[in-house]
Amino acid sequence: MFEVKEKPRLVERAFLLACVHSEKDREEADSLLDELDELIRNLGIQIVGRKVIRIRKTSPRFMLGKGKVDEILDELKEVNADVMVFDNEISPAQQRNWENESKILVIDRHEIILDVFAERAQTKEAKLQVKLARLEYSLPRLRRAWTHLGRQRGGGVTQRGEGEAQIELDQRMLRDQISVTRKEIVQVSKQRQTGRSRRQRLPLPSVAIVGYTNAGKTTLLNTLTGANALSADKLFATLDPTSRRLRLPTGRVIVLTDTVGFIRKLPHRLVDSFKATLEEALVADLILHLVDLSNPEYEAQMNTTQKVLAELGASDNELVTVYNKVDRGGDEIERLRAKKVGKDSVFISAQTGEGIPRLIDRLEEIFAGKREILKYLIPLSRYELVARLRAQGELTKEETTDDGYTILGSPRDGLIQTLEEFRVSN
Repeated sequence: MFEVKEKPRLVERAFLLACVHSEKDREEADSLLDELDELIRNLGIQIVGRKVIRIRKTSPRFMLGKGKVDEILDELKEVNADVMVFDNEISPAQQRNWENESKILVIDRHEIILDVFAERAQTKEAKLQVKLARLEYSLPRLRRAWTHLGRQRGGGVTQRGEGEAQIELDQRMLRDQISVTRKEIVQVSKQRQTGRSRRQRLPLPSVAIVGYTNAGKTTLLNTLTGANALSADKLFATLDPTSRRLRLPTGRVIVLTDTVGFIRKLPHRLVDSFKATLEEALVADLILHLVDLSNPEYEAQMNTTQKVLAELGASDNELVTVYNKVDRGGDEIERLRAKKVGKDSVFISAQTGEGIPRLIDRLEEIFAGKREILKYLIPLSRYELVARLRAQGELTKEETTDDGYTILGSPRDGLIQTLEEFRVSN
């Protein structure tokens, strides 16, 4: 049976190539190559060369003209590269043509991101989503694996060569695997939806932390909640959403969720495959858009995140821009400039704790009016009701008197009727 597997880790020396149609795009292309460079190094592969080439007309055979192709082939030999990575998306035919000419592995940014996602995936859902993306990516590229099989002469519909028959067989098996994987993802997504529904039955506001990959989302979650989720200075250090409760100083409880990071030129196939993990942003009462202020490309990264949120239909959700890593950069002038870019801005360092109290205060301000705070006088003999409200709802104030427990809080639906007889006017 045909299986799509990760490439064997035989490549060690990579050459990066980006193609632009205008000189004004060269600076952005260089920035994207920096990002691609980091992605590849995270896979343990050495970068031995990189180049940005301007092309006036795209060649269907190689994307580049013959002169540029020969120039690149010479450079590949000179640096002894064993893989060439296009930052641009290349077609299966172009990929095959480059491999025939260079005699080395040729891939594009899409495939690198797939490899990084595969290495980072931890939960069953993330692994299934990576598998689906890889299967769909591999389907049009199957022919590469069967170029050694020729097509027989004759050409009739029923007179097919061995190679064509094998390709069709593999395509059928691949489509079957795609269908099965999609069904598995639907099942796992239902389980996640069940968990989300349980959380939504509680009167707990939800906050989704979104942002460019490596902006510090997981570090912020850990800092605010004392969680120990995986946090590393790597692109896509984690792909799985993690939810933790945070009790604010006034006693209000909210749920924080760390989501998968975004990246420029993220393949749409991966956006679709990972939509289940990004849906936390859709159902959140508030989005914290975390931005790495120390990164000179932070505005472009913000635009990428906002674009993906728009694609998900979450662009109208209430949003606070949180500029992170102020301990690494971002002087007063830069902060003033950043305030104009991001609405409702807060400046923090999730690593050192700078600005965290201000962020918590901002969360308090936002959610202060989200739910009605009710006042109750609970008899001393019914303390279990106070405990239930603390565990299952929001208990913002508690005071013990001779008459009983005077409390302020927001009960969930199941508690409202039970507590109604003890309710007093505010």
